[in-house]
Amino acid sequence: MTSRILTLSLIASSAFISVPTFAEEVTLDPIVVGADFREQNLSQVAGSVSIISEADIYDKAAQSFVEVVAAEPNVNFSSGASKAKYIQIRGIGERSQFVTPINPSVGIIVDGIDFSQSALGVTMYDLKQIEVLRGPQGTTFGANGMAGVINVESNDPTNEAGGHIEATVGNYNTKAFGLTVNAPIVEDKLLSRFSLYKNTSDGYMNNTFLGRDDTQNIDELSAKAKFRWFAADNHTIDLTLQHINIDNGYDAFTFDNSRNSHADEPGKDTQETNAFALKSTYQVNEAMHLISAVSYSQTDLEYSFDVDWSYVGEFDASLFPYSAFDQYLRDREQLDIDVRLVSDEAGRIFSGMTEWTIGAYYKDYSEDMSRDYDFIAPFSSVYDTKNTAIYGQLDTHFSDKLTLVTGLRLEQWDSKYSDSERVSIKTEELLTGGKIGLNYQDSADRLYYVTLAKGYKPGGVNADSRLSLADRQYETETLWNIDAGLNSNYYNNKVKSRFNLFYGKRKDQQVKDSILIPQPGGSTEFVDFVSNAAEGNYYGLESQIDYFPLETLHLFTSIGLLQAEFDEYPNNPAVAGRAPANSPEYQFNVGLDYLFFDAWTFKTNVEGKGSYYFSNRHEEKADAYALWHSSLEYTTGAFTAAIWVRNITDEVYEVRGFGSFGNNPGNGYITERYVQLGTPRTVGLTLSCDF
Repeated sequence: MTSRILTLSLIASSAFISVPTFAEEVTLDPIVVGADFREQNLSQVAGSVSIISEADIYDKAAQSFVEVVAAEPNVNFSSGASKAKYIQIRGIGERSQFVTPINPSVGIIVDGIDFSQSALGVTMYDLKQIEVLRGPQGTTFGANGMAGVINVESNDPTNEAGGHIEATVGNYNTKAFGLTVNAPIVEDKLLSRFSLYKNTSDGYMNNTFLGRDDTQNIDELSAKAKFRWFAADNHTIDLTLQHINIDNGYDAFTFDNSRNSHADEPGKDTQETNAFALKSTYQVNEAMHLISAVSYSQTDLEYSFDVDWSYVGEFDASLFPYSAFDQYLRDREQLDIDVRLVSDEAGRIFSGMTEWTIGAYYKDYSEDMSRDYDFIAPFSSVYDTKNTAIYGQLDTHFSDKLTLVTGLRLEQWDSKYSDSERVSIKTEELLTGGKIGLNYQDSADRLYYVTLAKGYKPGGVNADSRLSLADRQYETETLWNIDAGLNSNYYNNKVKSRFNLFYGKRKDQQVKDSILIPQPGGSTEFVDFVSNAAEGNYYGLESQIDYFPLETLHLFTSIGLLQAEFDEYPNNPAVAGRAPANSPEYQFNVGLDYLFFDAWTFKTNVEGKGSYYFSNRHEEKADAYALWHSSLEYTTGAFTAAIWVRNITDEVYEVRGFGSFGNNPGNGYITERYVQLGTPRTVGLTLSCDF
């Protein structure tokens, strides 16, 4: 299957590249990527990177952030909540969280604030772009970037006074409102920008017992303020303030895998975050500049659900029904401090050949968790981590075309765990990551690169007291990854392409696993935990092509191919040779944007992915699917109206699943497949106006 898709993708690529020369010219690479130490145009970035631009984001404000980024090559997600909030890149990443604290594999940075464990709070309004960096980002981001990093940038304040107002209505009682005001306080000296966004929906579940259609509702509020102060000609200070309040319902699973719930105690999926980021950019002299950044966030979360998915009295007592509710309350605090010196043109060393960066980083993270579950005594835990790191990177230009990139990060990781059952575990370890790469700029239109990078993810603690002492801890994972690629432009930039081949080797691979505990009457209960598979590997391709045959027509395609497998898995030998969970063999996104009559824009695309395992414990898989979306926009002056339809064919697909598990007393608790369904067909109208 994979070889056939690879062949088709190469044929499609050849067809795009073999087009005749066109007279019109397309603007050369206006996209700037800011996630690395130095800002670069996208065509100059050596690595597998995708950009979701502001134009792409416009009609996605009411969508889930995670589902939007999961349309990029080899990016997947899992739900098990009100909205998807767990991301995997190349099959690496968390799929859920219950009682155990987790260390993320995929970093999520929003305007300099770490949202890696709080993706539910990332909204799509007033964003400039989203950068998806695949592969280890150990030099730049350390422990959070083993699988990759997603960097989210909102619009910055400018000198121009004005704003933007936006309103959306749609089916499932979807309503959204956004307001942005850009207000220079002192021209060319102190600038500000404020945004407010409210998004609500009844969700897609119908609770027949309670007579409600909003038990899986969406209720999101985000507010942001950004300030830019030009303190001096050589000194700029940026301040970002954020308040996020998510109050969603959680009622997703049913015995018959339908959207008709019987739960008498629907749960919640909430997040309240207050955060700030302060960044100083100071030009020390003509040779270097100093970037100092500090960010802080405080987040309260609730994740709760009806364990039995039914109501009291639904089943006869002879069938041994049960009733249970599970609630997890978390309080998280995080402080990040990052200081780095970055060379400028006059500061190059080694006879002017080498640019350099050197920096230091500190992180203090704490998570207090309390669990209230009907089948066990109340449980609480405290998990604290402290990271201290030094890092550096050299970009050595042997010629105008050939550049050697070397980076190294040393990170001291200290963690401390304790819980209400008097378990106390401390760990200390020195983690190392980095990269070495060679870039060859063959011409202004072609960049070849090859990069070897090492990423790491620290070990941790399994909190559930029902596990054996041997299962209470797991080890640090390391990843060696090689990327080789080509960024190219053809025919006066009518065709732009990015191709990347990759291979990765995982050591002490961290995997989400679970055991089943029988309950009285025949039901079973999950106890999830993290363990280490000895080794694993993956390889594949990421391809992105943009084709502009006319000034008014944009065709695009992106493809991700992935072959991943466990080499060794001592705890579960039957899984050796199998793909890890959430590792589809292929993903694609193909579409077009067409401007006509100088005011109308038609957009359509099809995105899809192959089948993949839900878990490493059982054989149940998500079915392959393809989703078709379209929108029609009309723009006149400052006013825009957009009609959009997502999942036009109302495709039924799964975003989370369980297997080898019985929860239905009506059929004797036999082992069944249970799934959470993805978003059905949604239709809406968005009106906006710039002022």
